[in-house]
Parts: sequence; C-alpha cells; structure tokens
Amino acid sequence: MTPLVQAEQAVLGALFLDPRQLIGLSGWLRPEHFDRPVHAALYAAMLKLRAEGHLAATAGADGPVPLAWITDTVQEASGHTRGLTAVFPHLLVSACPRPEHAPIYGRMVLEGAIHRSVALHAGRLHQAALADLRRGSVDETVHHAQVLSDVLVELARVWGTEPRPVAPPDAYSLHPGRPHSVADQVLADEEFLLGCLSSHSEQLLDLVHWLRPDDFIDPGHQQIYRALRALLHRGEPIDQLTVLWEAQRRGALSDGTLDTDRVQRVCDPLVSGAAEHFGEQIVNASLVRTAATAARQVGALADHEALAPGQLLDYALYALGPLEDVRRRLRIAQGIEPGPSHADDRPGGPPPSSRTDAALARSHVADGSPVLAPTPSRAAPPARHNRRSPS
Repeated sequence: MTPLVQAEQAVLGALFLDPRQLIGLSGWLRPEHFDRPVHAALYAAMLKLRAEGHLAATAGADGPVPLAWITDTVQEASGHTRGLTAVFPHLLVSACPRPEHAPIYGRMVLEGAIHRSVALHAGRLHQAALADLRRGSVDETVHHAQVLSDVLVELARVWGTEPRPVAPPDAYSLHPGRPHSVADQVLADEEFLLGCLSSHSEQLLDLVHWLRPDDFIDPGHQQIYRALRALLHRGEPIDQLTVLWEAQRRGALSDGTLDTDRVQRVCDPLVSGAAEHFGEQIVNASLVRTAATAARQVGALADHEALAPGQLLDYALYALGPLEDVRRRLRIAQGIEPGPSHADDRPGGPPPSSRTDAALARSHVADGSPVLAPTPSRAAPPARHNRRSPS
C-alpha cells in the first residue's frame, strides 16, 4: 500500500472519528483529489451531509460522534460507488494514526492529486500533439496546451502559492527528448519558403518578427534563415551568393551542415510564392513539436514524487515557456495579436542606422552601382606587403 493510499484512509478515518474537522477541510480539499473512487465517494457524501446540516458535522456538535454519522455517510456514498460495506468505515478508522492530524493527511492527499493532475493533462497534451503531427493541424494542441497552463495556475492557487516559472536544478533538468518524425511536406514547405525569401527578400519584413530559426526542423534550413535575417539586419543585398557567403561566415559549410550546391538550390531565384502562408505553416509545425516536447518534460517532472507541489508547478510552468512563445508568435502571424512595429525597416521610414550605412557602403556607391574601387570618402583596405605588382 502506497503512502498516498494510507493518507486517504487516514483523513477519512479522522473525519469519521471527528466530523467537525470538515469545517477546516471543506474549503480546499475536494472529492476529486482522492485517487481511490470509494474514498472520493465517502468524502463527497460527508460534504453533502454537512451541507444539509447533519448534526454530527456542525460546529456546535459536542460529545461522542453518533453512529448515524457513519451509517448515513455509507448510505449516501453507496449510491455513487459499488462494493461499499458497513465494515469499511471501521477499517478507515483503524488506519488513522492521530485523528487531530486530519489537516496534514488532507494536505498529503492534495499533494498526490496535484502530481496526478499535472501528469494527466501533460499526457493529454502529448497525445493531442502526436495526433496533430499526423493530421498537420494545431487545433487540439492549442486547446490542450491552454488547458494545461490553466490547470497549473489553478493548482498553484489551491496549494496557496504564486504561479511563477522557475528553472529546475540539474537533478530535474529538462531534456529535449527524442526527435519527432517529420512529414516530407514540412521539409518541402521550409525549402520553398527559403526560396521565396531569397528571391523576394522584401517578404522577410513581414515574417522576421514572428518566424524564428528554431521553427525550422532541418538544421540546414535554420542556418539559411539565420543568414537571411543577418543580411536583412545589416541592410545588405540578398541573393544566392550573399546567402552562401553569410552561411560560410557562420561556419555552416565547414561543419557540414550545408554545402554550396544545396544553398544555391534552396535559394533558387526562380522560386516565387506567398512567403507569409508558408511561414505560418512552419510555425504551426513548430508549435506542435514544441508542445510534444514540453508535455514529455512536464510529465517527467510529475513522476518525481520527491518534488513538492510548489516546485512541480513552477518547474512545469518553466517547461511550458518555449511553447507559450511559439503560441504568441503564431497569434501574431495570424493577426490575432499585434506584433512589434518594424516601420524602421521599411522604405520611407526613419534614416538607417550607422550599422546599415556601413553595410550599404561596403556594397554600393552613391549611385547604386557595385563598388569596384575605393572612393575618396572611403578608405582603402590596407595593402598586403607580399602583393605582387602586375607584370
């Protein structure tokens, strides 16, 4: 028999011996907090009898507990559970070490309920995410993610703590988990989007504030998107060669993540399409993958019986942080939530920054033609001492 079952028996035994303790327990301990159905039915029966004014459970009750309290409780509970006999309450009474410790026993029951509830809703989120991965949708994932978040906040209120995300210590570190299977369509959408952004870089302005490199599941696609963002940020031209050069500068070619042929194939200048639509599809897929990972992490935390409820809830909220970030960015992409202003990036906005000026100066002269030689206003790079004179 587990300590949790013993705690459920002890608190019910204490209430059979001293039903007046329901006055202090009824405000926070609920029937659904009991794991055993028969225990939940008995506690619900006690609450109902007290609400109906049973003399044994009132504040003014004094003297020995009447036998009617036990028989009435059993009779009421028998209508909601099977196999309950008149002997069962006596077994609960004998399992109670100290009746006056009922609040402590009740707190043990609540602690077990918190772990069970977190594990239950994390499991539902994980199943919803796996189903959405197969369907290519996000509706069930978004729903169950919100439910889990609300449950964590409500459980924190019941436990009496302020819900706040806290990073767990190394002993409870949150590991990414096994990689998810990826549909070929997701990879195709990623590649097509990068082609659209490379050939029509003005579309980056509409995506850069809500589409992140980590939303791409392919490491090579992540690096190409990072290169595109870097070029946009510096105000430099975007084409096959500039993206390739930026990817090389970031080490993506030397570490084998990308190669020249692949970058040029992905950044095909002939690709054209609505980048915003494909960007939203990629964020959708990222949300579902992030939800599956977060659900596994929260479920693993709930399985740690040594975690106090306050710690479990704080660590679980922290694990949901990346998921909430993707949900927020998806709402921005869908126009449900306003995103940060990027007026500074658009033509006709405020003057470019000194960084953008310097980047443009490295690429073009004043009339827009390519830089072929240093101008009087621009210093030439230092000459190499071993450079040979043309013959």
